[in-house]
Amino acid sequence: MQALHIHAGPQALAHIREHGLRPEHIGVIPGAAGGPKGLILGPLDRFIFGQWLPQSSQPVDLVGASIGAWRMATACLNDTVAAFARLEHDYIHQHYEALPGHKRVSAQQVSEAFGQSLQAFYGGRIGEVLSHPRYRLHILTSHGRHLLHREHPVATPLGYAGAFLSNALHRRALGRWLERVVFSGHGASLPFDAQDFRTRRVSLDEDNFMPALQASCSIPFALKAVHDIPDAPPGAYWDGGITDYHLHLNWTAPEQGTEGAIVLYPHFQKSVVPGWLDKALKWRHGATPFLDNTIVLAPNPEWVKTLPNGKLPDRKDFLTYDRDLAGRVKVWNAAASASQQLADEFRAWLQNPSSLSVQPL
Repeated sequence: MQALHIHAGPQALAHIREHGLRPEHIGVIPGAAGGPKGLILGPLDRFIFGQWLPQSSQPVDLVGASIGAWRMATACLNDTVAAFARLEHDYIHQHYEALPGHKRVSAQQVSEAFGQSLQAFYGGRIGEVLSHPRYRLHILTSHGRHLLHREHPVATPLGYAGAFLSNALHRRALGRWLERVVFSGHGASLPFDAQDFRTRRVSLDEDNFMPALQASCSIPFALKAVHDIPDAPPGAYWDGGITDYHLHLNWTAPEQGTEGAIVLYPHFQKSVVPGWLDKALKWRHGATPFLDNTIVLAPNPEWVKTLPNGKLPDRKDFLTYDRDLAGRVKVWNAAASASQQLADEFRAWLQNPSSLSVQPL
């Protein structure tokens, strides 16, 4: 069964028909939030960053939220293939047990353990990430405003209730509660037009890399917010996926030529959902002109049904397998291994575009 579906916006589709797709055509690679779902993108990441993209020399903006930020930061490390293999291993084997006398793992406990894992992964290597000669990293976070300015046992749930209701009325209204703060390396400008949502940009450096990355992965109530990140506006920072779940952003591209014109998006589904609070709002899941230059690489939904449990790995698996770490590791490893087919089919399509049809987004 075919595993990979390729979808393209109208301008990207015209580009493919005229020029094909070569590594020098890529200007942006986004990385979506989505937790364990990102595990199926490991083989694609290893191929794209380890073999294919190094054949070109143009600068590329890597933009990520949550697990996507972790993936994009990993792409900036030396020996990229080994780094992605370690990310996959570490993510699959993460495990949290409630402290004695407690029924559930606390958000504080998860945050402390996750911070330690990031330190073990990137400790002593932040310079590699920030000094990559080609890749310009952008880490997305959600910065709290008003009731969400500081994490609080009463104010925070009330603030997120207000955010949910505001977002349901209009996505821009979410900006009353949370703003997008992007930490950008290399002094790079944002590779998207940020007028769609309240946005701030902060320079990414050695001092704020770790807290920014942890904040981008800090799911509300599951982890603690990260407060007062160096050189950034004071206050609480949460998962970048809240404001930008799948990075449905107004990507900007060069006006002329083909170099750097395409947004290549390895994703775990066709739909590019704007914010985490939009998951249930199906009318916000369709493509918009923001994605005109985008190529989405996504798994075939029928192929997904062949994976263990008939689905992608997800956060519910932590509850399903509870203390059965070996059971969850087995299932997640099987899904990650099966996903090699996605990378193999993408490689084959690059060599022979007739091997797969490209569908409109």
